[in-house]
Amino acid sequence: MPYATHENDVQYLADDGTVLGEVTFPSCGDGIVDINHTFVDGSLRGQGIAGELLSRAAAEIERSGRRAHPSCSYAVRWFEKHAEYAHLLAE
Repeated sequence: MPYATHENDVQYLADDGTVLGEVTFPSCGDGIVDINHTFVDGSLRGQGIAGELLSRAAAEIERSGRRAHPSCSYAVRWFEKHAEYAHLLAE
């Protein structure tokens, strides 16, 4: 099942294209995105997919030169555990 990275989201897709996991990070202006939603289908929870989605989202945000404001509770906890991405956090 592949991952698909877009400008404002990262998705985990089934072979038929069904979205089974997603992190969304819409722009909120001035080069800042709001990581506002993390979802993983119940059948896949506990397999590290949410963490991989956040890692890919962080890579896309960094690649595009943006910064992040995590408002999703999972994203907040993920950034607390991954200090190597602290430079991406908006003040």
